[in-house]
Amino acid sequence: MSPRAAARRYHSLVPRDPHKDQPILQGGAPFGETRGALILLHGRGGSAQEMLVLARELTAPTADSPTAASLTAFFVPEAAGRQWYPFSLLEKVEKNQGALNSALGLVKRIMEKAAEANIPPERIALLGFSQGATVALEYAARNARRYGAVIALSGALLGPEGTPRDYEGSLAGTPLFLGSGDRDPNIPKRRVDETATVFERLGATVTKQIYEGLAHAMNADEVQRARQILAGVG
Repeated sequence: MSPRAAARRYHSLVPRDPHKDQPILQGGAPFGETRGALILLHGRGGSAQEMLVLARELTAPTADSPTAASLTAFFVPEAAGRQWYPFSLLEKVEKNQGALNSALGLVKRIMEKAAEANIPPERIALLGFSQGATVALEYAARNARRYGAVIALSGALLGPEGTPRDYEGSLAGTPLFLGSGDRDPNIPKRRVDETATVFERLGATVTKQIYEGLAHAMNADEVQRARQILAGVG
């Protein structure tokens, strides 16, 4: 089945708010003890369980940060049908808007759960891979304020070149890392460059790394960079 046919089938089978009642896995520190939170969003075909494993790896105690794991709570949602939106991110935003709105609503509910545990946004990090990276970026751009960090691996903002990027507010120095490969068939480098420019304009402190020879995948350097960023959150 072609991607377009799969997308049409997706639209015919899923509800208007596909991610509304999706499960959210939790782990790490108990609410009453945590100083920070990490929201992880998987890619197309991925799973919350896979990202939960990554969360544990990213926050495991090290010689430099022996208490990291005990200070961070994890929130890991599962996308309906294991995809956050049906079409390529290079398509017009309108094609993905319904599913994207649902995904952003789920992230908002997680942020509200964190707030109930007295975890402010400036101690919450958003991390995503592939489609999950795009959802994290879209959420941060549309809800600009100071976050603990935004880490987007193999992702970019939705829409073709020339899409209006008139976001309001400021990210107020939020650390933002964009990692992508120069051989990624899904994310052209120019889209990562454009995304970096948008977030610089929004006031984020942007670090962009394009990896030579890397396709649509996560590598060890990205994991290490994410660990270092997260060590400063909370």
